[in-house]
Amino acid sequence: MEFAELIKTPRVDGVVLHRPFMPTVEGTLCLTGHHLILSSRQDNTEELWLLHANIDSIEKRFVGSLGTIIVKCKDLRVIQLDIPGMEECLNIASSIEALSTLDSVSLMYPFFYRPLFEVIEDGWQLFVPEEAFKDLESMTDEWRLSEVNKDFSVCPSYPSLLTVPKDIDDESLCKAASFRHGGRFPVLSYYHKKNGMVMMRAAQPLTGTNGRRCKEDEKLINATLCAGKRGYIIDTRTIAVAQQAKARGGGFEQEANYAQWRRIHKAIERSNVLQEGLIKLVEACNDQSHSMDRWLSKLEASNWQSNVKEILTTACLAAQCIDREGASVLVHGTEGTDSTLQVTSLAQIILDPACRTIRGFEALIEREWLQAGHPFQQRCAQSAYSNGKPRSEAPVFLLFLDCVWQILRQFPCSFQFNENFLIMLFEHAYASQFGTFLGNSVAERLKLLLSQKTVSLWSWVNRPQELERFLNPLYEPNNLVIWPSVAPQSLLLWEGVFLRWNRSTKCLDEAYQEMVHIIEYNKELQNKVNSLRRQLAQLETEDGPLQTP
Repeated sequence: MEFAELIKTPRVDGVVLHRPFMPTVEGTLCLTGHHLILSSRQDNTEELWLLHANIDSIEKRFVGSLGTIIVKCKDLRVIQLDIPGMEECLNIASSIEALSTLDSVSLMYPFFYRPLFEVIEDGWQLFVPEEAFKDLESMTDEWRLSEVNKDFSVCPSYPSLLTVPKDIDDESLCKAASFRHGGRFPVLSYYHKKNGMVMMRAAQPLTGTNGRRCKEDEKLINATLCAGKRGYIIDTRTIAVAQQAKARGGGFEQEANYAQWRRIHKAIERSNVLQEGLIKLVEACNDQSHSMDRWLSKLEASNWQSNVKEILTTACLAAQCIDREGASVLVHGTEGTDSTLQVTSLAQIILDPACRTIRGFEALIEREWLQAGHPFQQRCAQSAYSNGKPRSEAPVFLLFLDCVWQILRQFPCSFQFNENFLIMLFEHAYASQFGTFLGNSVAERLKLLLSQKTVSLWSWVNRPQELERFLNPLYEPNNLVIWPSVAPQSLLLWEGVFLRWNRSTKCLDEAYQEMVHIIEYNKELQNKVNSLRRQLAQLETEDGPLQTP
């Protein structure tokens, strides 16, 4: 297919652009295969370059011969284009709708993007399982890398290399996989260096109504327990939802068969409910009624903050079992690709200071989201403004980033990265020139040849000139476990995402930037003071104590 076939009117002059916080711009609108571009001959005017993939929906309005297109983006931005001529407006709208809903992944922009920067570090090779296993080997010899899934036949959503207990052979892993939803048998997620406890993740067991069991599965998770120790199975579903799953062939671990494990049920919402919550939340944030009661009512109806609280609570529980109880943990929900990954990732941020660095957080996303099989292509196909009926879309990753922001806000000195880093990840998960978040699994990404045909997001982010934007000036390495508060009054709405296109938050952003400048200036002064102190100390060493006149 040629993109030119979808572009009925490639260029229109005299188009007026309206954007939040920015002056109105008149210029020429151009459509390419991947971008909507508006450029102006006015001095000091920033051009608009908008990826078609970032467009969630459009609305058309007409007044006489003047047409208006309201473009609603996946990053929650809303812009307005006033286009002279009804035919031109209809053609532009038709082209945008076609180009923003391409079905073929290989037609997306990452396959056509050519970086203007030199790729110094190939992001595709940064976080391979072999490197992560080397770190584990330096701490324990009780685990091994298995190639049981090398052709992705055992579990299509798992990577080819998996960390499993050393004493469990590949034949047992295959039998355990046949007992778990989608073949997602228990694998290592995290090893706690402090006490040797581990966190594993999986999908639900296929016990069904007949109470089916699998001795290989029981042996697999028991192999993670120390002598005389008990473990905890954290099921991210309520007991009622887990019971209903049995009727569809799923279920949960029977205590009689897993005697050394205690099962705990939590109530993290399913993905389809989360998408409805995001739509309601954004609708509330865009409400111009200025009614406090209406705002609070809409915010509560979205259940967004309740979802943040429940996910953080479950992650804290997993971390507490490992660090304070000295027990190993198995986390799963239904499929093991959504709420499970939220919990295991956040628990690691609480427990492991390495995950609070930029490089460590990137490794966490690779390991616990991309390689672990979170279906980014499906979950991020639509955002809050789409007119289409939700299929598999859900803001699972955005909710995770929101939870990280809540912890960052409570522990502002314990993270090497700042809020801008999290917002950048949210934006690129939904629309990007990089190939990192394309596909739903490692198998799909290999089939698409992403590492050969596209550039990794990490190749761009980790360049020194880009990293500078994402560094937290307050950062002081903290090797302790951090325990976030999940009290309702401790959890705030993430203004940096949900209210950043509202005028009221512009001043907050400017105030934050001013604060950063002040902090950097104070650090510079402190460095000069420390330098003077060292010089004085050196003089005292050479000449004896300085005499005060």
